[in-house]
Amino acid sequence: MTRIDQLSAIEILDSRGRPTVKASIKFKSGARASASVPSGASTGAAEAIELRDGDSNRYGGLGCRKAVANVNGEIARRLIFCEIPDQSSLDHILIELDGTPNKSRLGANAILAVSIAFARAKAIEDGAELHEHFSTMIGERAYIPSTASPASATSSIHPSSFILHSSPPPAPTLPRLTINLFSGGRHAGGQVEFQDLLLVPLSATIDEGLAVVDNVYRSAEKLIARKYNMRSLKADEGGLAPPFPSVQRMMEDAAEALGEAGYVLGREVALAVDVASSQFYRDGLYHWGSPAKTSAEMIDGIVELAGRFHIVSVEDALAEEDWANWPALRAKLKAINVLTLGDDFLCTNPGRIQRAIDAQAADALLLKVNQIGTLTQAAQACRLAKSAGWRVTVSARSGETEDDWLADLAVGWSADQIKVGSVRQSERLAKYNRLLEIEKETRWGVVGWPGIGIGQ
Repeated sequence: MTRIDQLSAIEILDSRGRPTVKASIKFKSGARASASVPSGASTGAAEAIELRDGDSNRYGGLGCRKAVANVNGEIARRLIFCEIPDQSSLDHILIELDGTPNKSRLGANAILAVSIAFARAKAIEDGAELHEHFSTMIGERAYIPSTASPASATSSIHPSSFILHSSPPPAPTLPRLTINLFSGGRHAGGQVEFQDLLLVPLSATIDEGLAVVDNVYRSAEKLIARKYNMRSLKADEGGLAPPFPSVQRMMEDAAEALGEAGYVLGREVALAVDVASSQFYRDGLYHWGSPAKTSAEMIDGIVELAGRFHIVSVEDALAEEDWANWPALRAKLKAINVLTLGDDFLCTNPGRIQRAIDAQAADALLLKVNQIGTLTQAAQACRLAKSAGWRVTVSARSGETEDDWLADLAVGWSADQIKVGSVRQSERLAKYNRLLEIEKETRWGVVGWPGIGIGQ
């Protein structure tokens, strides 16, 4: 049992200069830790709700003083001097204390900051690396659950949800990098419809993959200076954001930058794309190019691009509520060995994930912990996706901090991919640097990508 003796929070600023929450916790054992939470720009309608102040005279209404006050007040009063057996029990208490289906009363930003700070302090208390603690929590390693009763029988979260009943897990691996090169959509002012074009280095190590991406990024900087007569203006996640005349030109420029860096597209580097199509879906049509496209036309356009440009993963190719057409998208992408990845479509929400599994509407989950609001629920989403044979990409958000817990989460939960952003901003580099540390300490290899020729 772990007793919480101190709990507090402050408002800090994320990578876009917008407020977010940092929570600090101290146990009776003396273990103490802090955690900062991110915030997204392209958000799904089903995401847990960040609590913002709404005061237009302060940070345009985006202040987090209310969320901070909830940690320092109601949440602290409930948790201080409490004996907490494990993470699921802690999250169970937080969910019940909030009492809403989307964490809108206390704020998902307040709840998640406490959830992650607890996990980090528990790892310290147990003398474990954070990724080791995360792995035991989700059942990727041997785990014996607590026999303590949950805080209430009415919550959907129960410690028994973490018991591993399957055969021994495979050898541990590190996630494969997917790194922003070019950005559009809400991350870059909408100069082109698609939100991100990402590089997938086919290297055997994190160290080699980062070096390859840096070479391509520098080549792309020279290319856009030559083609668009512009300096290296970067979007929220550090992707380059020149005024591409079309999505196709963005793809062609990526292939050209790869070639000029000395690489062959599809051999040393593949591509992935975040379409974020809900942002340009209106009145039943996708406003990509001219004329606007039906769902069937959108699918055909995506499949054509994927085949032409060695794209191995397509994220949110259809709008989040275009459920009727996602199965056809998955079927056509699966036929050419491309992952159908759900972000806004799934929102790391077990209910939506199960619906997509039943409909065969996707085969990969983009896991963002703040979309659901606690580690426990995110772990449930991860295990549900894996149980269906899906791939899992652990993802950062457009508004990040220099906290590096996400890297440990991706390793501990055996993610297939990690999506953090570019290689040019410190809040992104903090996660990559942590991956380099873990790689050096463990000497684990980068995960393969079965069925699509990566890492085989």
